[in-house]
Amino acid sequence: MSILIPNPHILYREIYQKEPGQQQQQPRRYGSGSIKPRQNGYGFDDRSRNELLLLRRKRDIIRASAFWSSSEISKPSSMEMENILDSQHLDQILDTAKHLSQPILIDWMAAWCRKCIYLKPKVEKLAAEYDTKLKFYCVDVNSVPQALVKRGNISKMPTIQIWKDGEMKAEVIGGHKAWLVIEEVREMIQQFL
Repeated sequence: MSILIPNPHILYREIYQKEPGQQQQQPRRYGSGSIKPRQNGYGFDDRSRNELLLLRRKRDIIRASAFWSSSEISKPSSMEMENILDSQHLDQILDTAKHLSQPILIDWMAAWCRKCIYLKPKVEKLAAEYDTKLKFYCVDVNSVPQALVKRGNISKMPTIQIWKDGEMKAEVIGGHKAWLVIEEVREMIQQFL
């Protein structure tokens, strides 16, 4: 174990030597020794803990603003899709969407499906793009009643469907490359907006 011992020459210089024309400050006692606080960044700082925290926050805000513009900070890069739990929940969602005259997108997936797992974050990024125009939902076909799966007429996964006015209007079955699926979904969304 190492012990840090201050250099006595530096300690003497900081405590006892003063520059001409400067007032002599009273030394403060920290532990067993006395050290004069200095404002130039060497030695101890006289600012309170709250002042230092405020300065750190300002510094962090300035750093953050240097990297991102204000419009990008307020816009999320991805949005988590809400899960649909059963047929009644789907009915409530469809009624709300019909009342708002807004289409919804449903991603039918399974927890064991690799392509579904790989595609989900990309669909969530797409959800952030269409945040105010379209609602995105997710259904795990293994954790919901099979009546809901039959209602969606799901045979393959992942299947991404657009529902409007209480009916399924279009679908994309995502068994190929994720970027191709996302482009097809984007085109499908543009048709119904």
